[in-house]
Amino acid sequence: MSLDTVVEDIRDEARARADEIRADAEAQADERISEAEADAESIREERQREVEATIEQEREQKVSSAKLAAKQERLEARRDVLAEVREAVESEVAALEGETREELTRTLLDAAVAQLGDPSDAVVYGRADDADLLREILSDYDLEYAGEYDCLGGVVVESESSRVRVNNTFDSVVADVWEDNLREISDRLFGDK
Repeated sequence: MSLDTVVEDIRDEARARADEIRADAEAQADERISEAEADAESIREERQREVEATIEQEREQKVSSAKLAAKQERLEARRDVLAEVREAVESEVAALEGETREELTRTLLDAAVAQLGDPSDAVVYGRADDADLLREILSDYDLEYAGEYDCLGGVVVESESSRVRVNNTFDSVVADVWEDNLREISDRLFGDK
């Protein structure tokens, strides 16, 4: 065997070994690339799930905030409508005239006198526009008109000896009726049932 043959055999073995090492390296590189790509895909999918969850959470928060804001606006609008209705009621009550006004004033005065028990030292206050009406009515009761009271109508009766004050104004009646019937008023206005 010649030296050239031995050198050629060694070269062939070295080439074969280099090819084998290269093939192993490529296989390992391909395996690592596949693992890295799989890891990258897994990380990308996890990040996408996190982003989608964050987006959904923010969407739910915005929807919830919008619903709350809409509810607040609806409640404010209802309060405004109820206030307008109450003002309209008070205006109608304040505008009562003639026999109706006299009859209601007498009824409220009777109730106030009944609450006092002994009205002998009682004085009566009322709306400035009702002063003449009150003086005329009070002549039937032997009571004195004591002056103005800022109200829609009706009477405020005070007894000096018992230090009792009975507020039987149209305002107090409207307030009581309003409070007692607010739910029904709201149901009728807004169709809540």
